[in-house]
Amino acid sequence: MILTRELEPGSGLNLLKIYKGVAVWIMFHSSGEEQEKAVKDSLEMLKTIEEHALGKKRFFCGDKISLVDLAYGWIAQWLEVLEEVAGVKLIEPQKFPRLHTWIKNFKDEPIIKENLPGRDEMLVYFKPLGGRAPSR
Repeated sequence: MILTRELEPGSGLNLLKIYKGVAVWIMFHSSGEEQEKAVKDSLEMLKTIEEHALGKKRFFCGDKISLVDLAYGWIAQWLEVLEEVAGVKLIEPQKFPRLHTWIKNFKDEPIIKENLPGRDEMLVYFKPLGGRAPSR
């Protein structure tokens, strides 16, 4: 069952729109028309986050990292690597200024910085996986 109610009444932040986050994984493992659709779905999901979730706050729930920031933390580190491997750029600073600022704020937090996997190591791992379905 996919929940489709708003997370906060009146916010416009709908779980069904956020669920499109799986499109990023599809984008990474596809090409051609399938990848184009996944890119479109990924951009729609990011636009929802940009317009309805962040506002003018430093983090999702205010000035301190919360569980919501941790849940979206993959966007800060993993998405950049998946974009590079797939040859697709999703988060442009001019298109997603709030999300771009949040990524910088998130990655600059000492506890996050100390625990993020290294970008180069992630590239070594993900490059051989790009363009093929994950093993089940």
